[in-house]
Amino acid sequence: MSGVLDRLIHELSAGALQVIDLSRPLGPETAVIELPPPFAPSPGVTVEEISHYDERGPAWYWNRLAFGEHTGTHFDAPIHWITGRELPDNACDTIPADRFLGTACVLDVTAEVATDPDFLLVPPLIEAWESDHGRIPAGAWVLLRTGWSERTDPAAFLNVGEDGPHSPGFHPAAVELLARERDVLGLGVETVGTDAGQAGSFEPPFPAHTIMHGAGKFGLASLCNLDRLPPTGAILIAAPLKIVNGSGSPARVLAIVPA
Repeated sequence: MSGVLDRLIHELSAGALQVIDLSRPLGPETAVIELPPPFAPSPGVTVEEISHYDERGPAWYWNRLAFGEHTGTHFDAPIHWITGRELPDNACDTIPADRFLGTACVLDVTAEVATDPDFLLVPPLIEAWESDHGRIPAGAWVLLRTGWSERTDPAAFLNVGEDGPHSPGFHPAAVELLARERDVLGLGVETVGTDAGQAGSFEPPFPAHTIMHGAGKFGLASLCNLDRLPPTGAILIAAPLKIVNGSGSPARVLAIVPA
C-alpha cells in the first residue's frame, strides 16, 4: 500500500479524519419532485418484500425496489438534460469513476434562506466567499448550505404554492460563473432538485440543469448534514449506481473531513 493510502487509513482509524454521511434515508416516505401536467410524474419509492426468512426463502431477506432515478439523495448525469444529451461519457455507466470524487466548497446561506425561501446565490456572494476562502478550484463540488434539509415534513420540504414550488438555489449568472469560469465538477443542494423552486421562469429556464449539464457537469440533490462540513477541506465521494445509459441515480454521498 502506498504511503498516501497508509496515512489515510491511519488517520481514519485514529479519528483524525471522519466520514460524514450527506445522504437522506431512501424509503416510501421520501419526498419526490412534483411536476405539473402534462409532464410525466416521478414515482415515489416502493419496497416489496421478496422473502424474509420464510417459505419464500428460509435463510435470506431481500426486497424488490421501484423508484425514479432522481429520487432522494441523488446524482444527476449530463444526459439527464437535453443540453447534455450529445456529450461523450454523459451517463451513469460511462462517466469515469475518478470524476465522482472531488474537494468540496461549502457556501452557507442559511441566514438568507431563513427569511427568503426563494433566495438565489448570485456571483457577488461567490466572490465574497472566495475573498475569505480562496478561489473555487477547478474540479470542486460546490455545495449550497441552506438549512433546507431540516424540513422533515414532505409538504414543507417541497414547499409548493399556487404558483409552484418555492425553494432556494442558484441564479443563472452564478451557474454560468461556476460552470464556465471555475470549471467545477458539479453543484450540490439540500433541496429536492438542483434548481430553485421558481427556476422554470428563469432565463434560461432551470439553469442548474441547462447550463451545468450542457457543460458536462453533475448535480447532487437532497443532501443533508452540510452544517458538519467546513467551508473548504472536505473530500466528497458521490457515486451513482452504474445504470446502463442512466440519467441519474440515488447515491450514498460521503464526505471525509478533519475531525
